[in-house]
Amino acid sequence: MRKFKYFIDHDKEEKWLREMANKGYQLESVSFGYKFRESTPEDTVIKIDYRTFKKQADFIEYCTLFEDSGWEHITGSKHSGTHYFRKKDKNSDTDIFSDKKSKAGKYKRLSNMFMEVAICYLPIFVALQTTGVIDLEVIVDPQSLYYTEGLWDMTGASFWKAFLFETPFALFRGFAWLFIPVSLFLFLFFSYRANKLYKKNLNE
Repeated sequence: MRKFKYFIDHDKEEKWLREMANKGYQLESVSFGYKFRESTPEDTVIKIDYRTFKKQADFIEYCTLFEDSGWEHITGSKHSGTHYFRKKDKNSDTDIFSDKKSKAGKYKRLSNMFMEVAICYLPIFVALQTTGVIDLEVIVDPQSLYYTEGLWDMTGASFWKAFLFETPFALFRGFAWLFIPVSLFLFLFFSYRANKLYKKNLNE
């Protein structure tokens, strides 16, 4: 089974994954959504960390450290950033973090990652503006996006057939650039939310 959700707050994500395990769905991987396998309902404790590695050896050492502490690494790679751990030893600690500072640190790393991506999008957005790719005039004159000759003189079924056929292409021509500013805004917002969670966890 696969489910599609998005979290910035890892505490809420961990709670949801625990609820899914209690319903009989154990987490297998997180790539294109959350992939679960059906199993016996179990109160499974899952914890999340955010960390990237330059060397594979460092990543293996990281996973081994948690394994030795009673936590099974479910999913996450050297470059994925987000890592999911399942508590496999009932005698191990209730959390993968030793103190609030280390727990808060994952949100700081997450915030920095979003900010770095946003910075990468910024020059692209500026370039689109300066080269005239972003044309705000199409908002007041959307008909200019349609290239079918004589479209607006057509009537009846022939008009609707041509109009509906070309509309997806017209929208793409006129508004594909929106992907850049929308992405830029979202990454800045996610960075802000992650930084807010960092301060919250640090002060708890």
